[in-house]
Amino acid sequence: MLWSILGGIIILALGIFIFLKPHLVWRLTEEWKSYRADGPSDLYLKSTKMGGIILALLGVIMMILPLLLE
Repeated sequence: MLWSILGGIIILALGIFIFLKPHLVWRLTEEWKSYRADGPSDLYLKSTKMGGIILALLGVIMMILPLLLE
């Protein structure tokens, strides 16, 4: 139970970070692949933010589920 709660906290924090800083995520993961790209596209920003929301929700579910199944 403790591991799933700790994992949920980590995944929640990662999801919030991805949602709040999609430009930084692009710089860390995608910028090095292209020498002509000035910045992320609008589609990349929207899909990254959506992924951050989904990841944060998964983290919340991971923290709550062990408490509900006791």
